[in-house]
Amino acid sequence: MGVLARSVHQHGGHVVGVIPEKLRTRELTYEEADELIMTKTMRERKSIMEERADAFVALPGGLGTAEEVMESLVLRQLAYHEKPLVFLNTNGIYDKLFEFFHALTEERFVKPEQRHLFFIAATPEDIFRYLEEYRPGPHVDKWFA
Repeated sequence: MGVLARSVHQHGGHVVGVIPEKLRTRELTYEEADELIMTKTMRERKSIMEERADAFVALPGGLGTAEEVMESLVLRQLAYHEKPLVFLNTNGIYDKLFEFFHALTEERFVKPEQRHLFFIAATPEDIFRYLEEYRPGPHVDKWFA
C-alpha cells in the first residue's frame, strides 16, 4: 500500500491512511499521508474506510485484502451500501475465488442475479472506465423464496 500511496502523491492525489495503533508500531504507516487516522482495532479501521469510500477496489493482496473485500461484498449483498466493488484480476489472481463464487451459484447458495454485485477488471484502465459508468443495479434479495 505504501507504493500505491507514494504513486498517488507523485501524481498529485490526496492520501488518507487509516491504520490500527498496533500496526503503526510495526512501522507500516505511510507517515507522509495527507490525513492519518489512527484506530484502536481493525474493525474500527474498516468501518471508517467503508464510511469514507466512494468505491471498493480489491488489488491483488493477501488474507487481509480477501477479508476486507468479502465484507464489502456481503454488505453490498445485504443493501448496506450501493458502492461499486471491483476486483483487479492481475495475472488471474482471483480466478479461483470466482470459480468458488460460480460454485456457490451452481449449488444455489447465491442467486445468479447477484453476479452484478462486483466487476472483474483486467487492467487499471478497466477499473476507471467501470467507475465512471457505474450505476447501482436493482437490489436482488439474498434469500431464495
